[in-house]
Amino acid sequence: MAKGINIGDEVVITATVRKRVTEDRVSVSIPSYGQPHSVIDHTTKVQKGQHIELIGSLTHINENRVIWAYQSQSMPPSSGW
Repeated sequence: MAKGINIGDEVVITATVRKRVTEDRVSVSIPSYGQPHSVIDHTTKVQKGQHIELIGSLTHINENRVIWAYQSQSMPPSSGW
């Protein structure tokens, strides 16, 4: 069970860009999710293999999983963006 976190807490998940799907959307890999997911990319600067941060608030916590609502994305400070 998740400890030290509560519903409403802001969390950051690091995802890896897989490919650009459309001009404004990229496919990302989230290690704990196990399948591709796409997000809107307003920067059009991200590239395959680049790490991005997905920021959101926790909406549900139980013994087996934590569910969060995606709100925005940012580049990690190490990316130089």
